[in-house]
Amino acid sequence: MTLAPPQPTATAKEQPSGLRRPARRRTSLFAHGEPMVWLTGGTLVVSLAMIAGLLGIVLWFGVGTFWPRDILAIEGKDGSVYLGEVTNSEAYTTSDGVESHRRLLRTENFELSGLHYQWISDLDVDGESRPEWAFLVERMTDGRFYGYPKAFLIDGESVADEPAAIWAKYEELHGPCRKRLKQRQDLETHEVGRINRKLESARLDLRRVELESGLDSEDWRLENERYAAVQREVDAAFLELRGEIDALNAENARYRLLLETADGEQKEIIVADIVRAVTPNRIGFFGRVGVYLSRWWEFLSAAPREANSAGGVFPAIFGTVAMTIIMSVLVVPFGVLAALYLREYARQGAIVSAVRIAVNNLAGVPSIVFGVFGLGFFCYLVGGGIDSMFFEAKLPDPTFGTGGLLWASFTLALLTLPVVIVATEEALSAVPNSMREGSYACGATKWQTIKKIVLPRAAPGIMTGTILAIARGAGEVAPLMLVGVLKVVPELPVDGVFPYVQAQRSFMHLGFHIYDVGFQSQNSEAAKPMVFTTTLLLITIIILLNLLAIGIRARLRRRFHGAAI
Repeated sequence: MTLAPPQPTATAKEQPSGLRRPARRRTSLFAHGEPMVWLTGGTLVVSLAMIAGLLGIVLWFGVGTFWPRDILAIEGKDGSVYLGEVTNSEAYTTSDGVESHRRLLRTENFELSGLHYQWISDLDVDGESRPEWAFLVERMTDGRFYGYPKAFLIDGESVADEPAAIWAKYEELHGPCRKRLKQRQDLETHEVGRINRKLESARLDLRRVELESGLDSEDWRLENERYAAVQREVDAAFLELRGEIDALNAENARYRLLLETADGEQKEIIVADIVRAVTPNRIGFFGRVGVYLSRWWEFLSAAPREANSAGGVFPAIFGTVAMTIIMSVLVVPFGVLAALYLREYARQGAIVSAVRIAVNNLAGVPSIVFGVFGLGFFCYLVGGGIDSMFFEAKLPDPTFGTGGLLWASFTLALLTLPVVIVATEEALSAVPNSMREGSYACGATKWQTIKKIVLPRAAPGIMTGTILAIARGAGEVAPLMLVGVLKVVPELPVDGVFPYVQAQRSFMHLGFHIYDVGFQSQNSEAAKPMVFTTTLLLITIIILLNLLAIGIRARLRRRFHGAAI
């Protein structure tokens, strides 16, 4: 008996021709990766937007700090008169529920008014104008002064009483007055400093003889006579310098500018004490550009004044760059040598693994802890020991036993050491073992292989670690507050005495300057623009240092094209 083959069962998916279409399989979008592409790409966009927003805010407020604004004369309905620059404005609601607008006017003239800024509501304004000859005077002390020119005085007598004539006389005599002021400052700083160093050197020599031979010795008697002779010479030099300084001060005191405030009070200002006088309402665009560039040059090249809220930040720029360079010079050799030992020489095991874990954990220690360690170890222990051995005559005044540029650099080198070690280890492990084996096969020793083969090809990765160390170390503030940075150090740690750079001295730092201006300033509103400007400058310096390191890394990459990073 023949069995018939089974007939296929008809389904709804069959085509009229009787052929079946393959069933479609649903696949997850995650299998194709589309959601992760959007997620990772969106995260990148958000991160870039946050960075760009932060830099944009700093750039906007930082660049606009020094642009000269118009000076407004505002008359109040109660008869009061205000003169100054508008620095901020906002909408507000009065206690009666009335919506209005108010402006923050920088009026200054602090010694007369006791105020730096005043809020003025539009509801209280009766009228306003932009006086052509309204003066803005930036002074060495006491902040800005806003007023109208009344006279130019020489020896107390008016030689000009019209605004145009006063301005012409000011422009004629301001330069020579400032030159004499600079001469006086140079005498007080350099010449007086040189004489003081000479007297201090003689005093230290006498102190050394006292410690070595005693007060009753013949050597001490002879040294004491020499010290007395040096003191007489110094006193005579001081009298001569005092005469020169008094003559310069007397000559500068002859020239004064008489200004009148908006409410009628008058003030005489010594012309030499004027950093810059501006008439914003009468100068055009290019005149404003000139004032803007002049303020920027002062900011980059001058010392701070007015408790860091005015003047320049050159000492802070020098301190930041010097500390970062010294830190980099210190941290790179130690970090590279430590990584070389861990990767190339040490036998891998539990101890080496524990050391690596400790290094990684060290990178997460709060920076203030490093500051405390630097203060205790570098300043007190190492510096105190150096003072005891080599500077005993200066004790109890410390030389190295206190905070300074050197110990701050050591502390930040210790702080950034884990970054360099980890980056260097990764760079060393990326060098193929075949290169090492080929070097050994040619008869090279281990050190020759490391020197000629491994290190050159790992150099780009080492530079990457240096870049990360610079980026972190240059912006640290907390440790520096304990190991050498100060609020104001107008003089650089550089002089004409060997070794010329006195790394044991305290210094200024842009990061601490930002903290001090932003949170410790008496006049917070006046200091706010300086915070953004100094922040912009610090970011720019870090970027420039990083670009320098990146350029070196790029050259190394081109030289060793096949090296892994």
